[in-house]
Amino acid sequence: MNQTIAALESRRKALYLKLEDLEDFRRGTVSVNYRKCGKSNCACAGEDHPGHGPQYLWNVSIGGKTQARNLRLGPELEKVENEVRRYRIFVQLCEQIVAVNDEICRLRPVPVVDDESALEQLKKKLRRHFAAKRTKKYSA
Repeated sequence: MNQTIAALESRRKALYLKLEDLEDFRRGTVSVNYRKCGKSNCACAGEDHPGHGPQYLWNVSIGGKTQARNLRLGPELEKVENEVRRYRIFVQLCEQIVAVNDEICRLRPVPVVDDESALEQLKKKLRRHFAAKRTKKYSA
């Protein structure tokens, strides 16, 4: 990527604007299922029968727990399907924003500290900060 910081910041701003236009979204997937009822005398018990259905299901896993909800064919199914589609767009936009920010951070120059005492103070502060992190890591 041979771009300037200004061009990348402009790209990031455009991505933020796209996020604002997303409207409602939700995680998960919408699936179509055919199920066999288990009754031996039902038509679905035959080998060639796909099962009862179609049934439309919204599935999501949040915090390790799976949730599922039956959806009615029509406006409800269309609404949930659009929300799930917008969530996928949200995830793609977030990935693009992170990539642009990574590039901005890579290109942005490191600030120069001319004052020697201020530089030593900064180094001392950073040593303490990272030493505290190291002791927390090993004491836990």
